[in-house]
Amino acid sequence: MTGKKLVTTLLLLGCLRLAGADTIAMIGTGSVGGALGPEFAALGHTVIYGSRQPDRADVQALVARTGNGASALPPSDAAAAAEIVVLAVPGESVVSIVEGLGDVSGKILIDPTNALVRGADGWFRMDVDTSNGERIQAAAPAAHVVKAFNTLNYRTMIDPDTAGGPVSIPLAGDSADAKAKVAELVTGIGLDPIDVGPIRHSRHVEGMLILWINNGIGGRGPAFEYHLRRVGDD
Repeated sequence: MTGKKLVTTLLLLGCLRLAGADTIAMIGTGSVGGALGPEFAALGHTVIYGSRQPDRADVQALVARTGNGASALPPSDAAAAAEIVVLAVPGESVVSIVEGLGDVSGKILIDPTNALVRGADGWFRMDVDTSNGERIQAAAPAAHVVKAFNTLNYRTMIDPDTAGGPVSIPLAGDSADAKAKVAELVTGIGLDPIDVGPIRHSRHVEGMLILWINNGIGGRGPAFEYHLRRVGDD
């Protein structure tokens, strides 16, 4: 952890512990879950990983690396025990996964996914006319969905200083309180939250990734990196 990020984390850790930490269900143990889970635990939150195979060796290794009382359970059990649920799963599966979590009424669902699919011509495109954020909200209408963490790779989540300056994270959602809570998490791990409006704006945020993924993963042109940055930040 870099110096600037360490100072931010220590300051936030004290505030969060005074206010009371949350239990966060991290549904998925891949790159995104493995990046965000330990970061949230370092802020004083209790992380429960949701995995179909919670006893698998790599999942238990992630639990050990996360610390702060982290554990792993089947996805529906992890979600039931948490106030905040992070959907760190493939975008094409996220709606069916949410539907399998059980009653998530009143919970904050953080959606870092993108509704992208690779066409027959090899180009990635949006898979739906709306967005995954909107589809998740429709599947769980009594939950508070917040689109976040979908515009950067997991390495930048862990070490934002590699971007050469502040990295902004767009937050889209219909609940101001839920976005404020997610903004605390974003700030705590050294990133900069930007409220971009209601959940329907998820479609625009998700669409931002198409050029990046086509040039990078798709191999359609020179790979490039991009980072959003608040106006006025150096």
